[in-house]
Amino acid sequence: MQNTPAKLLDVVAMLADKPGDNLASGQMGTIVEILAPDVFEVEFCTAEGRTLAFAELKREEFLVLRHEPTMAA
Repeated sequence: MQNTPAKLLDVVAMLADKPGDNLASGQMGTIVEILAPDVFEVEFCTAEGRTLAFAELKREEFLVLRHEPTMAA
């Protein structure tokens, strides 16, 4: 499990392919709903903002991306 907590509107990247949702490893999305502890609804969009998919993801299926520099723990 990833150590970084995930929260609403975090930008995340898929860690593995999810063919059932047409999502590939590395694809970026945004958390739009917290469904349960460690279960999130993530929206995936094109660069123009058109929604490609919504996926229900467990915390271990994605990496929270950071925009600010931080020191490793």
